[in-house]
Amino acid sequence: MSRELINAAIATALARMRARLPRFIVQFPAPASINGTYPAIGNIEWTNGFWTGMLWLGYQLSGEETFRSAALTQVRSFKQRVEQQNHTDHHDLGFLYSLSCVAAWKLTGDETGRISALQAAELLFRRYLPVAGIIQAWGDLSDPTQAGRMIIDCNLNLPLLYWASAETGDRKYRDAANDHIQRAAKYLVRPDDSTFHTFYMDADTGAPLRGSTHQGYSDDSCWSRGQAWGIYGFPLVYRYNGDASLIPLSARLAEYFLARLPADRVCCWDLIFTSDEVARDTSAAAIAVCGLLEMARQLPISDPNRGTFESAAEGILLSLINNYALAESDPGDGLLREAVYHMPNNIGVRERVIWGDYFYLEALMRVTRVWAPYW
Repeated sequence: MSRELINAAIATALARMRARLPRFIVQFPAPASINGTYPAIGNIEWTNGFWTGMLWLGYQLSGEETFRSAALTQVRSFKQRVEQQNHTDHHDLGFLYSLSCVAAWKLTGDETGRISALQAAELLFRRYLPVAGIIQAWGDLSDPTQAGRMIIDCNLNLPLLYWASAETGDRKYRDAANDHIQRAAKYLVRPDDSTFHTFYMDADTGAPLRGSTHQGYSDDSCWSRGQAWGIYGFPLVYRYNGDASLIPLSARLAEYFLARLPADRVCCWDLIFTSDEVARDTSAAAIAVCGLLEMARQLPISDPNRGTFESAAEGILLSLINNYALAESDPGDGLLREAVYHMPNNIGVRERVIWGDYFYLEALMRVTRVWAPYW
């Protein structure tokens, strides 16, 4: 990839974001587009942080006050959301508050962002089941039919807990995150290095129960976005806890993922499929690029696998730029076409999804500079 190509891709992405800022300052893009356009929603979804994260990336990439101002406006919305505990009864508080409020604190020293993120970390900690050693993904904590569910996505929510522990000096957040990642590595990763989307633990005894899927093709298949969450989430946690086993684990997940890509290097929505005729998930591809780059960064420079994984990431990103990125003049919203939100429920199939846009922009950031993650 040439620097000119990357710079052009960034310029196009920022132009598309600028054009949509008037609609998405007070309100947020919905998780998935409908016929290419994101409905405007309030701060109620698990995905709202991705748009604010894009605004922070836009600010870092361009230095433009417009992006900074819009992001800070949205931080005030996240403050209100956590104070009112509005749609916060789930584990995706990391997706929401790392990319909005932690980013605001790290980039601008915004105290509102810091306080709101600490409040969100406390709510996330309350979902920790100490006997099972996991953060419960969603569902009423008092409902035994919902209890004990962890999912691979949660790897990226854990950095909020590590950050809160560092900010406050309270080890409870860090200890809970360490417990969860150990069980994620043990039970969500199968012997063949594919992953379950979901795994149930007995909340009363801590015994492992069963693996299943919520969004994949079947309980025995490997949901592409879940595998990508694993590739990225384990090395992100390594940044905080230094568990050296997480890097080769991420590498094995990456090898499984890379071996099951179609010819254009952009994964189908489940890795059981490799045909060009099956719907792609460009959001999973973008997450995987970020994960491959993060994991490779943790390998010694002399390790030959470092270059292999960096080349694989660049190959996927190049395909996204050339084949799936929207041009400045293309109608509708978003940065990437051909994503999938929830195939079993037929939601957001072959549409744009806001997290796919975020991770695409993060990938462009990562290949142009040394970047300190908001995670």
